[in-house]
Amino acid sequence: MTRRSLVLITGLVALIVFAGGAFLYDRYGANPAQPVAAVEGDALVRGHSPIIGPAEAPVTIVEFFDPSCEACRAFYPVVKQIMAAFPGETRLVIRYAPFHDGSDEAVRILETARLQGRFEPVLEALLERQPEWAVHGAPDLAKAWELAAAAGLDVERARADMSAPGIDAVLEQDMADVASNDVRQTPTFFVNGKPLPSFGPQQLYDLVRGEVESARATQ
Repeated sequence: MTRRSLVLITGLVALIVFAGGAFLYDRYGANPAQPVAAVEGDALVRGHSPIIGPAEAPVTIVEFFDPSCEACRAFYPVVKQIMAAFPGETRLVIRYAPFHDGSDEAVRILETARLQGRFEPVLEALLERQPEWAVHGAPDLAKAWELAAAAGLDVERARADMSAPGIDAVLEQDMADVASNDVRQTPTFFVNGKPLPSFGPQQLYDLVRGEVESARATQ
């Protein structure tokens, strides 16, 4: 990724988030510039966590993510471009932090999509048209289901699966890890267990690049 392209996507993030009326969703009113402390062990990555990219990549980007969050939507193409800059060397692990009204059901949609092998198409459909369903205070989950169906989700099967104990357990574990990692806002990123020094696309890119270079040096 060139510096010019990063400047462009940084501007895009600012534009999208400004249009959405929020920089990021802060559950407890914390300062967005404050990094959160990483927790060692499995509290950042669980066996059930969705992974985008090579499972054995040496650099792991963990994102605590809310499907209703405007800033999560804005950062998704940024993260994809950063990963494309280091093909085969990075993976994205998604952790759920459903802070907004209706986000827990949106997470269940994503988890049923994962069971059907349709996670990424459904994720991208929900993010692309997020303003149509993720209305704060009045989410239109019927619209979210409609978008998921258009992305290939078998809705009848998904509705039967959405309250399965396994999906309940995913939500419970992720929210427990939100608390144990002191995650107060979405998106919150860790790269190989390290929090961002401050919040922003450039900071994320720089931290990923540093971890990639360190991994290359040890090969």
